[in-house]
Amino acid sequence: MKKIEETRIYTVEPERIWEIIGDISRCDWVPGVESIEVNGDERTFKMSGMGKLVERIIDCNDSEMELTYSAIETMAPINHHLAKIKLIKQDKETLFQWSTEIDPPEFADAIRAGMIASLDQLQEII
Repeated sequence: MKKIEETRIYTVEPERIWEIIGDISRCDWVPGVESIEVNGDERTFKMSGMGKLVERIIDCNDSEMELTYSAIETMAPINHHLAKIKLIKQDKETLFQWSTEIDPPEFADAIRAGMIASLDQLQEII
């Protein structure tokens, strides 16, 4: 298993970012996603040229501004996936922490690239 961590500082209040991240049906900050369908604790991404990805939302905590989720159905054969996003207020800025555990580890580079692309897209939205 491999653990990936990405952090970013945004020059806006964390509540502004949480409006986007905490809305688990919102997909405009994730490149390549055409739509998201939420059914209970599962969200299904319809992705351009890649089919679908299903995640289980483990926790979406508004007061702590934390989102924990796990990919449960993917095109790639994975044994384990667990990700957590946490927003931390720092004066008038936000520290965005995103960690992902993945097995097998050969998918780590692709997942990191997706995380970075999403963080870049989020910057454009805010």
